[in-house]
Order: sequence, then C-alpha cells, then structure tokens
Amino acid sequence: QLQLVESGGGLVQAGGSLRLSCAASGSIFSVSIMGWYRQAPGKQRELVADITSGGITNYADSVKGRFTISRDNAKNTVYLQMNSLKPEDTAVYYCNGVLKATVVGRWGDYWGQGTQVTVSS
Repeated sequence: QLQLVESGGGLVQAGGSLRLSCAASGSIFSVSIMGWYRQAPGKQRELVADITSGGITNYADSVKGRFTISRDNAKNTVYLQMNSLKPEDTAVYYCNGVLKATVVGRWGDYWGQGTQVTVSS
C-alpha cells in the first residue's frame, strides 16, 4: 500500500524556521510531482509549493522567497524549508504526491495525514 508519511511541523515564533519532510513508502515504481498544500481554519486547502521529478518548482506568491521545496528522488522524499515564518502561515500542512506502484499501473494521487504548523506573533 502506497502512502505518504510526514514529519516536522510544530510551534515557532514569527520570523523563525521549520522544515517539513514527507516520505513516500510502499511498493513504489515511480513518483511524479510532489508538493505541499496547507489549510487554515475556515479556509480552503491551497497549494504552497510543488516540484517535478526533474526539479522544476512552483510556489504560491505568498511564500516566494521564504519557502524552499526540494526532493530526494532516491529516497522518494520531499522537503519544505520554511523561513521567515509569519502568523498567517499557521495551518495544517499536507504532503501530496502522484505515485505509481507498477510499470503498468495507474498513477494515483496520495495525501499525507497532515502536520500542524503554528506561528505565534
């Protein structure tokens, strides 16, 4: 069974940094795009950043210059380095990945369980 397992997150003061990690596990044949989304209370889930298997990145305007997404293809792991955090970054952060279990199988869209990031002012 394919799954995404997140780690990191927590409570930090404004201006601080946190690093999130997300590892894809199970019998994986291939991993395509991976990314991070977040959902604040009362708001819709939004894209924070994503990265292709070739390393092309995409960021939400609100995090450009502060967050950096990266991945280790050998470990099927994606990271989100978050610097200069602001109270408005407070949300549950979800890892997302498009994975395939076999060469003839279909690509599937998978989500992590979510990790809370709280930034105090």
